[in-house]
Amino acid sequence: MKQLFTIFGNPVAHSKSPLMHNLSFKGLNYNGCYTRYKLEDGRGLRAKFFDLNITGANITVPHKEEAFKACDELDAFALKVGAVNTIVKKEGKLYGYNTDAPGFLKAIAEFKEAKRVLFLGAGGTAQSTSVVLRDAGYTVTLLNRSANRLERYTKEGFKTYTFDSFEYQEPYDLVVNMTSAGLEDDSLPCPASILEQVIPDAMACIDVIYGKETPFLKFSKKYHKPTKDGSDMLLYQGIIAFEHFTSNAFSFKEIEPFMKRAFIF
Repeated sequence: MKQLFTIFGNPVAHSKSPLMHNLSFKGLNYNGCYTRYKLEDGRGLRAKFFDLNITGANITVPHKEEAFKACDELDAFALKVGAVNTIVKKEGKLYGYNTDAPGFLKAIAEFKEAKRVLFLGAGGTAQSTSVVLRDAGYTVTLLNRSANRLERYTKEGFKTYTFDSFEYQEPYDLVVNMTSAGLEDDSLPCPASILEQVIPDAMACIDVIYGKETPFLKFSKKYHKPTKDGSDMLLYQGIIAFEHFTSNAFSFKEIEPFMKRAFIF
């Protein structure tokens, strides 16, 4: 019997996840099919999961924190960071995981000298990646428009700023857009006046958005900085999610060549 999977998000039409997973299902001869579902209200995620009778799902912006609440069981890392991007149904219960953070850590491994990281944005993706980076020895600072989003980070010992309170005190090796700014418009993730301070001294600039040169990456290139979009992070988190979807029937190395084909299109 074919197992059904989907990605929940808003927007979701641009998502490469269906292609990635369907190529892997086909290449590995696994009886699965992966679709996409635009979910307006994340509070309805649990009910929709059961209504659609799916086996597993990925969750993208802006529903990762609601996905956390929708689960019956959480793995240790998802529980620690309060955000879920992968859910698998097992015997009527929803099990939540976070594959974003290990995917991001693997994606920035090429910047071997980087130690200080500035996140632009403090949403669900930042929640998981800030913790995994700190555990791996990085110093993470978060910059966000509003103060209320930053409260949990401040409590957890991260240095935080709002746009209004920002002070440039030390150079950041990596400046990372963790927001959806620029996905469907020409907006920057923070005021240009702040980017003009932090980018000149950076080693590289990274955007978690993939498949396009965002306004943030274009801005970074004015300063002749190496840039990287979210394609590697997407690939690596997808492989780890596929492992969960298939109950670890395949290894990372077995999945990778099939999932990589999605990035040729």
